[in-house]
Amino acid sequence: MAQIEVFTTRDRLDLHHQFGEAFANSWPDFIFHDPVSRTYLPAVQESFSHLDVTLVLDGVVVAGGWGVSLAWDETPEDLPGGYDDALVRSLSGDDRSAHDTLSIMAVAVHPRYRGRALSAAVMRELRERAAAAGLSRVIAPVRPTLKASYPLTPMATFARWRRDDGEHLDPWIRAHERLGARVLAPAPESMIITGTVREWESWTHMAFPETGAYVVPEALDLVAIDRERDTGVYVEPNLWMRHA
Repeated sequence: MAQIEVFTTRDRLDLHHQFGEAFANSWPDFIFHDPVSRTYLPAVQESFSHLDVTLVLDGVVVAGGWGVSLAWDETPEDLPGGYDDALVRSLSGDDRSAHDTLSIMAVAVHPRYRGRALSAAVMRELRERAAAAGLSRVIAPVRPTLKASYPLTPMATFARWRRDDGEHLDPWIRAHERLGARVLAPAPESMIITGTVREWESWTHMAFPETGAYVVPEALDLVAIDRERDTGVYVEPNLWMRHA
């Protein structure tokens, strides 16, 4: 049986064309229109390439993930505001000697290779790289998979929901907990995405005929549409978790 090989994206430039194909459907289209992410990702890829993991099987990209380093004093009050703020903080200032924490920003598995514990393998590899880089703490702004089914439920409430066997209801939170992670706090404004009404209709394949708050597939909260101002605003909540 072929062995899974682990690379950074820089190691295998020949596989870059596969990344988008493999992972584009891991998140809804509107997520890719976050202005902070679009602004900071090029610099992140340059500065934190050692925290960028790609798993390859028989020449095929099957999973991957990436993170950034930042300074954190271990208190909930000092956590970044969410995904966007973690990006900003990771690149703030020129001296990164004070960075002591890895923030796992994203993990994805190719649809054909799901169910093989590859996401856990990616997170373990990222944690090992964090330790090798002298980062003693690991956190993640987790995007719970099932939260989109409960857009009216506050993240703090959703974070408490568990199955009869004691494990978390949400499979992605469960995956982190099985690696020893625990919930720290909600990140109610992890990412803010704004667009015109036409842009939102394009991103979601929905019609928004009136001003109001809409349930949108794969959105973790409501999308606020204002037809008079021709804007749609989505505030994505995440959940901060800390790995042991």
